[in-house]
Amino acid sequence: MEAESEKDMDIYLKATAAIDSDHESVIKTAGNLTRACSTDAEKAVKLFYFVRDSVRYNLFMISVFKEDFTASRILKWGKGYCVQKAVLLTALGRASGIPSRLVFAKIKNHLVPDHIIRQLKTNIFPRHGYNQFFLNGKWISAAATFDKALCDKNRLPTVEFDGKTDAILPESDLKGRPYIEYIEKFPPREDLPFDWIYAKISRIVGTDKRPWLNRT
Repeated sequence: MEAESEKDMDIYLKATAAIDSDHESVIKTAGNLTRACSTDAEKAVKLFYFVRDSVRYNLFMISVFKEDFTASRILKWGKGYCVQKAVLLTALGRASGIPSRLVFAKIKNHLVPDHIIRQLKTNIFPRHGYNQFFLNGKWISAAATFDKALCDKNRLPTVEFDGKTDAILPESDLKGRPYIEYIEKFPPREDLPFDWIYAKISRIVGTDKRPWLNRT
């Protein structure tokens, strides 16, 4: 991809209501994590692993209320599902001076547990969220979705990020079985497209779903 202008990059550095990279807790966390880093790539890697493992994945955190997607709130909770974790990683990136944006895809998870399928009645996730950093002149994808503890527990591969190549959810598990299938990828977003997300997930989880903070 051709290098984008400084003006074009500006929108990927600004704080928004959801991506509140100007919030004190987000700024402090980003600073603490990247203090010893000398390049944006090193910073991005530090931020990725923090969100991947310190913010635990929890599907029950899905919400149809906009305020539950605010980066500082997700940071305080210390858990979230894919979109919430992507929002937080984007905010931390911007707080660190790295152009960062959200990306979405429609995916099929071939290894969703039966009890989740019974609740959701599907193994297709129409609004899977992850993010991209602009590093060394190009956009690089990073999906900090599933934490290592969860992957180890379920004997699934973890996503590893080096700040140089795309790191998305793997297509097969450790035994070679089909795992994540990317059905459709959507254009990147500079901000959370809440209404676009709500239109799909409210059909699956209902119109009054809030995060279940006590569910693991």
